Amino acid sequence: MAERRVNVGWAEGLHARPASIFVRAATASGVPVTIAKSDGAPVNAASMLAVLGLGAQGGEEIVLASDAEGAEAALDRLAKLVAEGLDELPETV
Repeated sequence: MAERRVNVGWAEGLHARPASIFVRAATASGVPVTIAKSDGAPVNAASMLAVLGLGAQGGEEIVLASDAEGAEAALDRLAKLVAEGLDELPETV
């Protein structure tokens, strides 16, 4: 299983707009990905309600994981998006 640990770069955490950006990127990756707080249970990264339910705060560590083909590249892109707290999806996602 491929895994990335990353700190949330959005000051407001994974709430509302940042969560929407992240979920769209996770869905666009075409790879099933889970997201979890470092001490919590993983949830579907393509589910807006699940991501909002995490309550991940800015600076908090999250874990992205997948065991699907293409997981390494997808997790790299998602980890970069989360760490940098981008305000919109980059064209490479």
